Amino acid sequence: MYQKEFEQLLHQNPPRAMLFYGENSYIISTYIERYIDITSSSDSLLTLYFDEYSFDIAKSYLSQTSLFGGINLLIIKRDKKIPKKELDILIELVAKSRDNFLLFYYQGKASDAKSLHTSFSPKKGANWLRVFEPNINETIHMLSKKAKSIGLEIDHYALQHLMLLLNNNIALCANELNKLAILEGKVTSKDIDRVVYSTAPLAIEELLMDLFEKKPIITTIERLLELGEDEFSILRATQIFINQIFLFSAYIKLNGRIDSKAILGYKLPRQIEDKKAKLAQNLKSHTLLKIFEHLLEVELQIKNTPSTNRELLLYGAFIKIQSII
Repeated sequence: MYQKEFEQLLHQNPPRAMLFYGENSYIISTYIERYIDITSSSDSLLTLYFDEYSFDIAKSYLSQTSLFGGINLLIIKRDKKIPKKELDILIELVAKSRDNFLLFYYQGKASDAKSLHTSFSPKKGANWLRVFEPNINETIHMLSKKAKSIGLEIDHYALQHLMLLLNNNIALCANELNKLAILEGKVTSKDIDRVVYSTAPLAIEELLMDLFEKKPIITTIERLLELGEDEFSILRATQIFINQIFLFSAYIKLNGRIDSKAILGYKLPRQIEDKKAKLAQNLKSHTLLKIFEHLLEVELQIKNTPSTNRELLLYGAFIKIQSII
């Protein structure tokens, strides 16, 4: 189902069993909040996130009358699929009572979610929605709507500046709007620069993934420099990234699987973990060593070069890396 169709259903007759998946967690979370508001179930809902999911608990919840005499809203969020037999039973329980709702936010790969479509059939009073990343105009529209709802006066250009600063991350932008709302008067780009923390590190991560996937990188580097990053910080981040890929490679060879928490000490988002694991498997150890040695040479060159020429050296370094891969 398309988002426009789903928006209409939300206003008219919300499906009582929904599968959400796709590329933008903020939009999906917003839809889930809309369901909570529509059903007035904030006091009676049940959330089962990741390993908390239990078929027996979910079934028991949907089989009982709400303790508050209202709606039973079950929200499941996980990156693993629910077995079809269990899912079909839960959806049948939803169909048996007008007081039951089920929202399944599947955070695994979008391509893997297609097999869940048959369970969430409109014939069963259910449906599914894949959410795609919004374009710039759509994002600004959503943020403008958010700003209006919280009484924040901010124009189109200031919103564009906020998006640039936060690397187009709509969830972070929405959170910052809540903070900006405490300021008096119309919020300007200068206000944003003063109180909003840049997410340049996220942009650097994006740059490095694009670099090693041999995608265009000039625009991202320009944006990082606009955000105040310098050649040294970008170079250091690249060296750290190479070290992480080497650690991923070694861990995979020793254990035959991937676990970012065991490697780095903290759990990466599934999508980033998968991308780094793929890079680690595709890049040979001698290639990583060659890249690391190249970066050390470039670091020495940048330190002994006037600031006006450092940017060119950085571009040249990245072009050389893409030729080595």
